[in-house]
Amino acid sequence: MAKPFQSSLESARAFAKGKERWLLVALAVALAGGVLAWQRLASSALPAGIASGNGRIEAVDIDIATKTAGRLKEILVGEGEFVRAGQVLASMDTLVLEAQKREAEAQLKRAVIGVESAKAQVVQRKAEHQAAVAVVAQRKAEQAANVSRFARSDELASKQITSQQVLDDNRAKMESGKAAILAAEAQVAAAQAAISAAESAVINAEAAIEAAKATIERLQADIDDSTLKSPRDGRVQYRVAQPGEVLAAGGRVLNLVDLGEVHMTFFLPTAQAGRLAIGSEVRLVLDAAPQLIIPARVSFVADVAQFTPKSVETTEERLKLMFRVKAQIPPELLRKHIQQVKTGLPGMAYVQLQPDATWPTSLKGTLVQ
Repeated sequence: MAKPFQSSLESARAFAKGKERWLLVALAVALAGGVLAWQRLASSALPAGIASGNGRIEAVDIDIATKTAGRLKEILVGEGEFVRAGQVLASMDTLVLEAQKREAEAQLKRAVIGVESAKAQVVQRKAEHQAAVAVVAQRKAEQAANVSRFARSDELASKQITSQQVLDDNRAKMESGKAAILAAEAQVAAAQAAISAAESAVINAEAAIEAAKATIERLQADIDDSTLKSPRDGRVQYRVAQPGEVLAAGGRVLNLVDLGEVHMTFFLPTAQAGRLAIGSEVRLVLDAAPQLIIPARVSFVADVAQFTPKSVETTEERLKLMFRVKAQIPPELLRKHIQQVKTGLPGMAYVQLQPDATWPTSLKGTLVQ
């Protein structure tokens, strides 16, 4: 008897649990339907020329990342902290970069010495060229004397006044003089080529100086970029890395929220988005502070619907398309209340579809200044 009774009891419990589960599902569906009905009722209660949509406060995320690979030395800010443009947020270990910079500076000094040495070689080669030109002149003068001596010897030999040996000696000296001139002229050409080579060495040494300077500038830029600074005013959202970690080039260290560019994104159907103009007035009401009315302006209307439509649509289907809209909060208002600016907060956006549309009574209060 105990077993049938226990089985019946378990069946009753299972039935009760199933019934309770179905009741919860029915309650959730009813609540969802109620929320949708309330939204439709609220939208239909708005005056003509006013549209609304729900959204969240959003801002531009900025990743603070490393330019070069290295070890993260320190982080100077914490999560949630407000920072200003140009403020130092973190720094990387620069020991290797500084050593490379010292090496480049030594190469620069060596290149400067190389330029001076190359210029001295140019001066020396020019002096050698001048000496070679003088030798050519000397050899030509000697050759002129040899030619005259040979001519006299030839005349005297024809008259048998001098011996044939003297004539042959003078002829040999004249031929030797020609060869000496050719050799001297070759020395001049070699000296000229040496000058060109020395001048090329000067240009090469000067290029080495420029290369060393460029290397120093690059390394100095890398050292400067190893000090990570905030590009804009904002708030630290979260840390991605911790001091001591080795990061690759482009490794993220921090994530900032740019509080100078805050907006709410919401969606409007085709009929309303088509009438919306850039710059239209928007009033934002946040769920966290329904008593505050925040002024904004339409800064963006998407040129395509939120989802890809079919190639062939009916008029009814086209009216169901939703377009993304951005309502930009004025930067001067954000700067004034920067400590209160928070992203992710949900709320409602009410927008004028035509400039002369009348705001409902609930939105005619004093705007946040």
